[in-house]
Amino acid sequence: MPHHEWNREDCLLTTDPARVDLDVVHGFLAEAYWCKGIPRETVQRSIENAIPFSLFVGGRAAGFARVVTDRATVAYLGDVFVLPEFRGRSLSVWMTECVIAHPELQGLRRWILLTRDAHGLYAKCGFTSLAAPERWMERWEREVYTRR
Repeated sequence: MPHHEWNREDCLLTTDPARVDLDVVHGFLAEAYWCKGIPRETVQRSIENAIPFSLFVGGRAAGFARVVTDRATVAYLGDVFVLPEFRGRSLSVWMTECVIAHPELQGLRRWILLTRDAHGLYAKCGFTSLAAPERWMERWEREVYTRR
């Protein structure tokens, strides 16, 4: 797959898997509420099996997102973050807009994501609450990373 890049001021967003700073991504995710304690190997495997979006500001790793997709009908947006020292510049919104604009993710029937507290951010990018939540089901292993 070809890699894609977006630029804004001193910011770069790239899908090049070789540019992912695994130390930064794992360091953040291992403390994040949605995957606390996630093993480094699991993070690495999740990146290898998705489209990674690495955000750099002034050449420094500043954020990340990934998309799990069939590139035809559906995409799951996950693990979106901007490091605290780079917040306040609307980078999360810009990053999400770039993700949605990815050439291989056009014409999808559905985008999905989970968030505890960033509904307003994603609403700026066209996400809404579920139209029919009664249709959705999940199998959630809440303690999968902490049971080991």
